[in-house]
Amino acid sequence: MRQAGTYSRILSGGGVSGRTGPHLLPLARIKKIMKKSSVDVKMISGEAPLVFSKACELFIEELTKRSWDMTIQGKRKTLHKEDVASAVATTDVFDFLIELVHRNAADHVDDVSEDHAP
Repeated sequence: MRQAGTYSRILSGGGVSGRTGPHLLPLARIKKIMKKSSVDVKMISGEAPLVFSKACELFIEELTKRSWDMTIQGKRKTLHKEDVASAVATTDVFDFLIELVHRNAADHVDDVSEDHAP
């Protein structure tokens, strides 16, 4: 099996402990999700969950930063789901989430209108 190179930094240092490595998300859970994604997926290399873990970390970090910017623009100190929705709506990279965010917002509006119905 081919090991990650010296400069890849995927497998080198920075981890919480020798057992957990440098990743922050549980690799077993990522591997489980990958296996359930398709019946065609039989085996997963050891590096694939590491790459997905890092990609997820970067995605979460970017979405959080953009959402926090929306919170600051609203002159608040608490991040709300509306801030996440605004970040998704104003960032082209997150276009794949627009329908999900709007669907959840519509569900929330329906829930609120039912609560206040006469």
